[in-house]
Amino acid sequence: MRPKAAARAAVLTVTALLAVAACTGPPDPPVASVGTRTPTALERAALSAGDVPGYEISGAPSPDDTRGTPRADRAACAPLAEVMGGAPDDRARATVSRGLGSRRMPGLAVSASLSAYAAPDARHLIDGLRTALARCGTGFGTVLDGHRAAYQDVRVTAYEVKGDESVSWTASALAQGAPAPVHIVVVRDGATIVRFMAIDLSGRAAAVTVPHDIADGQLAKLTRTVED
Repeated sequence: MRPKAAARAAVLTVTALLAVAACTGPPDPPVASVGTRTPTALERAALSAGDVPGYEISGAPSPDDTRGTPRADRAACAPLAEVMGGAPDDRARATVSRGLGSRRMPGLAVSASLSAYAAPDARHLIDGLRTALARCGTGFGTVLDGHRAAYQDVRVTAYEVKGDESVSWTASALAQGAPAPVHIVVVRDGATIVRFMAIDLSGRAAAVTVPHDIADGQLAKLTRTVED
């Protein structure tokens, strides 16, 4: 499956990974602060072509992309559903996203996003995810624009990553056809929430992990381009 096709299929499979169409250009110059909470500031800190070799990176969403918020069938699991939408939750002041398709691992689709928050809201998001993970290990369902998906075997996983704090979990996603493994990592870096979501659409993998070169590359670029 081609990288862009994989990213688009991911949206339909988990109502979460953001399909993207237009390739990004060369890196922008440093920006003074993401505290302005403008999409332009976030765009300059987001991954660009060449930042992570071996992936096709695209950024601007096409008009038919899924941009809403998935709704959980259990209130306790709402934070886990919402974090897979166009923004991590409704407290996000601005969000930009990238879709990445692997040239080395056909079927792997990854999204990386940056969201600007007020500092208390960013901490609240991480706390809410931890609470939901403690309650939703048996799984939950979501619906978005009439598309339903189910998540089973929701498990907290260890994932070493920079930032002030983070939470990581895996699940088996079922929307159409066979289940697909999903891995989500959410990092708080100051008042910025950095979110990574990976899914394997090959039908052959039993598990998937957000590639560290993507996570490390995005967090390093955030550090380089944003002065706290």
